Amino acid sequence: MEGRRNAVIGWLLLLPAAVLLVAFTHYPAGATLWHSLFSTAKPNRPARFIGLDNYRALADDPVFWTSLVNNAWYALGTIVPSIALAIVMALWVDRKLAGRGLLRLAYFTPTVLPMIAVANIWLFFYTPDYGLLDQLRGHFGGAAMNWLGARETVLGSVMLVAIWKEAGFFMIFYLAALQQQSPELREAAALEGCGRWQFFWRITFPLLMPTTLFVLVNAVINAFRLVDHIVVMTRGGPDNASSLLLFYIYETGFRYWDASYAAALTAVLLAILALLALLQFGLLERRTHYQ
Repeated sequence: MEGRRNAVIGWLLLLPAAVLLVAFTHYPAGATLWHSLFSTAKPNRPARFIGLDNYRALADDPVFWTSLVNNAWYALGTIVPSIALAIVMALWVDRKLAGRGLLRLAYFTPTVLPMIAVANIWLFFYTPDYGLLDQLRGHFGGAAMNWLGARETVLGSVMLVAIWKEAGFFMIFYLAALQQQSPELREAAALEGCGRWQFFWRITFPLLMPTTLFVLVNAVINAFRLVDHIVVMTRGGPDNASSLLLFYIYETGFRYWDASYAAALTAVLLAILALLALLQFGLLERRTHYQ
């Protein structure tokens, strides 16, 4: 009787979170999948069931494949550098330094800025001739460059913006994890003649694996959901060279008003994120050590 009562109390405590999860996550995902099987309703033509026609259209859509490949490069180019930079910054500000508080604030400041504001700041940096980057290049004899107008540089330029904004956010989690580690570990390692790199690789980094798993999941999600700076800085150009999957969904749904095709694109995006989450937990959770 007591066990049943505890089980009921437990389920009642979980109920508010479960209701919110179903209402704002599972139901919208299911509704998106359902709408992707219908055509887009028009003023003089109601929506009709078309099955997998939207998904067949995806296979022949060059913009979709370009956006998907761009997104893959964008993820590879932002996830690893932002996490690596966050670890380096956390290790640096975890030391006893003069002005350590100001340094932490400087690293974290980009995180609190809205992405729209960040995009406008970097638009100034990238402006040909007058931007900060071209001004610096000019001092060394470099020619002006259209960073956001060339296919070769546009994707890397928007990647740099994301890394600059996200690394400080991830640093906070690593800094908190480092401060939870016992200083006796370093003392014991020093007695055994363990160098700094060996101590980090053999002791510090394995103890950071739970944090790394959490940060990695967030970094992957961010790599597929950040679209604000694309809208402000490039609008997917030039020639879709900076178009990402979520930006293409936004354009399809709100510029071309093709809601069912946008739903199919969203379903593909959700499937990709689910697959990546399974891979992350399957590969990394075995190497994660919890105290």
